[in-house]
Amino acid sequence: MAVLVTGGAGYIGSHTVAALRERGEEIIIVDNMQQGHQEALLAGKLYKGDLRDSDFMDVVFGENRIDAVIHFAANSLVGESMKEPGKYYHNNVYGTLCLLEKMKQYNVGSIVFSSTAATYGEPENVPIDEYDRTLPTNAYGETKLAMEKMMKWYDVAHGIKYISLRYFNAAGAHESGAIGEDHSPETHLIPIVLEAALGKRPHISVFGEDYDTPDGTCIRDYIHVSDLADAHVLAVERLRGGADSSVYNLGNGKGFSVKEVIDIARSVTGRDIPAVMEPRRAGDPAVLVASSERARKELGWSPSRNTLEQIIASAWQWHSAHPEGYRK
Repeated sequence: MAVLVTGGAGYIGSHTVAALRERGEEIIIVDNMQQGHQEALLAGKLYKGDLRDSDFMDVVFGENRIDAVIHFAANSLVGESMKEPGKYYHNNVYGTLCLLEKMKQYNVGSIVFSSTAATYGEPENVPIDEYDRTLPTNAYGETKLAMEKMMKWYDVAHGIKYISLRYFNAAGAHESGAIGEDHSPETHLIPIVLEAALGKRPHISVFGEDYDTPDGTCIRDYIHVSDLADAHVLAVERLRGGADSSVYNLGNGKGFSVKEVIDIARSVTGRDIPAVMEPRRAGDPAVLVASSERARKELGWSPSRNTLEQIIASAWQWHSAHPEGYRK
């Protein structure tokens, strides 16, 4: 039996494909290549196409014996989602509806969903746990929450079991150095800091240094992408074992500040990384950190690459060897 990975040529998807390969899984990948890179795939059978294309998805399910799905395919830029909410609802929500309908049609009963801690909105508690309210503050988070709710009702009506994994910031690169993070445009802090280290940016902007945190800058949760990939594989195994549907946070439990990220990047790279202080951005909470105690207990997830030095060093290995990303 095979695992279908939607969005598998993307950043987290490709690392999950690598993790599945290490476990000897048969892997089927669907990606429309909007943000994916074929060069990032270390294994698997790739189908280039869109979840919303019914005939295309009939080919994917018809040609393969799929028993589980890991669903990454989605647009994920917060700022863009606020300008083009229709694009996010059509691709994220309608795309997931099409996927669930195909799973129902072909009797595939398990899906692991790459969600986001943006479903919580402004945190009630730090660290955030799974029982906190969900009140997204942007269209991206709202579509992810809608996707989760849709899965709940497909479970009620059709018995399709799901595990939703909520997390903030994936970072780092595969230990082989073969795959890493390459977005266009790039919006994530660690690769932007490393672009400054490479001289591709004149400086890194720090938005606000007067927050109620130890050094005045925002604190965020960073998890090594390979640890995230492992969590998705563990979730597949849990569903295969007959577990009920569930939601899990994935986090490091404490978080790192913007200044900490920059300082450790300077140490890891040995480069001067100029930082320019800018005014706060609207809507940036001081601290966003998720608790992963439930995932550790029930999934058996134990991240092994959880120091900021490890995360940034692995990212630097990839970015310094691929300064233009996957582009030749």
